[in-house]
Amino acid sequence: MRTIRAGFAIFSDWIQDARLPLEHRGGSREAKGHDTTMTQLELTAERHPIVADMNPNGVQGVLDAIQRMAPLIDERRAEFDKLRRLPDEVFEAMADAGLFRLWLPRALGGPELSPFEFMRVVEAASALDGSVGWLVGNGGGMSRAGGYVPKAVAGEWFANPRAFVAAATGAVGVAKPVGGGYRVSGRWPFGSGAHHASLFMVLAAEEPNGPQLCCYVGRNDVTILDNWHVSGLRGTGSCDFEVREVFVPAAHVHPFLDLKPSDPGLVYRMPPVPVFAWTISAMPLGIARDAIRVFAELASRRRGFGPAALLRDRELVQATAGRAEAMHHAARAFLVDAMTELMAATDVGGERLVRARAVLRMAATYAAEAAVNIVDMLANSAGSASIFETCRLERAVRDARAAARHVAFGPNNYVVGGRLALGLDPGTARF
Repeated sequence: MRTIRAGFAIFSDWIQDARLPLEHRGGSREAKGHDTTMTQLELTAERHPIVADMNPNGVQGVLDAIQRMAPLIDERRAEFDKLRRLPDEVFEAMADAGLFRLWLPRALGGPELSPFEFMRVVEAASALDGSVGWLVGNGGGMSRAGGYVPKAVAGEWFANPRAFVAAATGAVGVAKPVGGGYRVSGRWPFGSGAHHASLFMVLAAEEPNGPQLCCYVGRNDVTILDNWHVSGLRGTGSCDFEVREVFVPAAHVHPFLDLKPSDPGLVYRMPPVPVFAWTISAMPLGIARDAIRVFAELASRRRGFGPAALLRDRELVQATAGRAEAMHHAARAFLVDAMTELMAATDVGGERLVRARAVLRMAATYAAEAAVNIVDMLANSAGSASIFETCRLERAVRDARAAARHVAFGPNNYVVGGRLALGLDPGTARF
């Protein structure tokens, strides 16, 4: 209990710090040697009417915009599966709502949300649709690239208010050093949002097993391979893509693990692998939260076989709903506790940070597993109604299962955590 209270105290202090004006948060940018002259980037594209009156820098404004998108997403949802990506109108509405700029530094005109504000946004988007939430987590999370490259470079990337960075870490390409940068080649899987991406982040190395580099490649230099034929998260358009002998300037490259942030914000100082897991870890829980809502509505009007009682009047159904709530709250609390500790441990380093990284990865895996168990349990209780595409539970089941199979939620996260608990080394640096 003392540890939990200490964690929430740290979280409270951090939130209070985040609400202060920039010059009073953890020392001014001038004191840290960062230029403060850049103002908010000019928005040149016409904004979607759904978000025309939204405050672009407030988390509540973003959450409100997500709710206003619900009718559009419901109207176009059938196209997600047919197109195997989001319709252009849906993507543009999401971009105009700022959903792909959530971690863009304030110095670049971005909201630079706290990790917990980010979590709320991803949950809300995922409750509307799993594919929508997945792209918000990926695209909004990758806007943190603005905190790792020179400010002028990031300003160019995000001058387009509908900029989207597709990232792939499932393979490592080749980066040949040349004058002023690298020649990059390779093929990478799972480029979520590839069809709408303006920029692609790929992992590459100068030699096999060498230090990995994050290389940012423009859309015109990428070939998208249309192979996204899957059971769940069909609307994410997570196709393979390839690059052949493309020149990438040195200013568009930074280390993958040994980060040297160009912005002092906490988001950019935290270790990259658990931070990536965080960007999508709330997505399955958002699906599960909506599944609980849908099940409650269904149980209030559906009758089963036998006595003419509503499903919600049956004790077994009531227990199922209660267990789903408990599982959801437990998984979410584990995520919050793990991120609270990771934030506190980031600047401490050492063994504390190693353990914090491992625990957050375990929390992400646990959340994905809990979400799958919740939606499966609710679908089983709903009976045959849950197999129809007209029932939101049907999509929740396949989207949650697809998400849970992502490498960020793999069972190896328990192996790393278990090794540390047993006094062993973690066995890998990528966690």
